[in-house]
Amino acid sequence: MEPSSIDLTDLSLFADGHPHHVFRWLRDEAPVFWQEPTRSTPDGEGCWSLTRFEDVEWAAKHPDLFSSCTGGDRDGGGTLIEDLPLDFAAGVLFNMQDDPRHNAIRRLVTPSVSPKRLREIEAGLKERCDEILDAAVAEGGCDFLVDVAAELPLQATASLLGVPQEDRHMFMAWADATLDYEDRELGEQSASTQEASAAMFAYGADLLERKRACPADDILSIVANAELPPEADPGGPMTALEQQMFFSLLIAAGSETTRNTIAAGLLALMDDPAAWAALRSDRALLPGAVEEMLRWSSSTTYNRRTATEDVERHGRAIRAGDKVVLWWCSANFDERAFTDPMRFDIGRSPNSHLTFGIGSHFCLGANLARLEIRLVLDGLLDRVASIVPAGPTERTRSNKHAGFRHLPVTFEGIAR
Repeated sequence: MEPSSIDLTDLSLFADGHPHHVFRWLRDEAPVFWQEPTRSTPDGEGCWSLTRFEDVEWAAKHPDLFSSCTGGDRDGGGTLIEDLPLDFAAGVLFNMQDDPRHNAIRRLVTPSVSPKRLREIEAGLKERCDEILDAAVAEGGCDFLVDVAAELPLQATASLLGVPQEDRHMFMAWADATLDYEDRELGEQSASTQEASAAMFAYGADLLERKRACPADDILSIVANAELPPEADPGGPMTALEQQMFFSLLIAAGSETTRNTIAAGLLALMDDPAAWAALRSDRALLPGAVEEMLRWSSSTTYNRRTATEDVERHGRAIRAGDKVVLWWCSANFDERAFTDPMRFDIGRSPNSHLTFGIGSHFCLGANLARLEIRLVLDGLLDRVASIVPAGPTERTRSNKHAGFRHLPVTFEGIAR
C-alpha cells in the first residue's frame, strides 16, 4: 500500500464499516501518519493520525500536550477533523473543553450517571426494555436498529434529561441529520443539518428556561442551575451557550453511540451462532460479551486533538497547532494489544478497549451504555432461540461514527 493512496477523510472508505486493512498497514508501517490534504479533507490542511493502541492511549492521557479545544496559534479546534470556531463549539461543548473547566462540569453531572444512580433506575430501564422487546418479538421480526437498538437509549436519554417521552423520536431525527453525512461532505452543512440544528437549539433553549424556573430531578436541571467553583475559571453559572451545547451533546451521545454498539454486536452474534448458544446457556458470559461488543463496534471511530507544543513520536515531529487524530477503531484492533483482534470473542480477557476513551475525557455515560446493552442482550436471550437477517443492513455515511440506519431481522424460536 502506498501512503499517498490513503485518505482517511474519504467517507467512501468507511462505507462498509471500519477499513481494517488500511489501519493494519498504518499500525505496521506508519503509526504516526501525516495525512496530506485531499479534495475530501476539510479546511484544506493535513493532519496526523495515531493508530496503535499505545500511541492513542498515550495521547489521550496527555491533555496537556493534546488539547480537546485548540493549540498553537490556531483560530479553531475541537474534536472533529474540521476546525470548529473557538468560543462557540471548541471551548464551549463539554467534550471540547480542557481542564480545569471540563473537570469542574464533569464533577457536577457525574452523580446523575453514577453506579448508585444507575442501580436506582435499573428496574425502570428493564421494564422499558421488556416492553420494547415484547412488541418487537410479537411481530416476528423488525428493523432492529430503529425498533430496538435505538429505542431503549432514546427512552433513557429522555428520562435523564427530564423531557417528555413523546418527544424522544425528535432526538433521533436530529442526531441522524447532524451526525450522518448522507447529503454532504466533511466540513459542510446541508439544508437538513441546518434545519435539525435550529430545531434542536430552539427546543433546548425553551427546555432550559423551564428547568431554570422549575428545577426537577434530572441532569438538565443540574446544568441549568449550576454554580461552578472558582477553579472552573471562571466560576459561577455555566453560560447559556454552554448549557445549550450540553443539551445538544446529550441528544447526540445518548441516542447514537449505544444504539450502534447494540446493532454491531447483534450482527457479530448473528455471524457466530456458537457465541449466541453459549450466552443462552450461561448468562455469566454476559459482561464479557458486552465488553466485546463495545470493542468490536468502536462506535466512535476517532477523536481529534490539537498539539499544544512540539512533540516527537516514532521519529515524527508534531508541531504545536497541528491536528492529531486518535483512531479508537484502529487501537481496538491492534495486534500488539489484543490477541487475534479480528475474532469476535465474548470470552476475551483482558479486554482493555478504548471505546469509551481514557483519561480526563473518559465517556461520562459508559456505565449507562453498558447497562442498556446488557438489558437488551439479556432480554433477547430470554425471548428468542436465534436471530437472522431479513434484508440488507444499511450503514450511515461517516468516518466519525460507525453507525447504522437500518438492520432488518427475523426472530426464530420465539419463547411463548
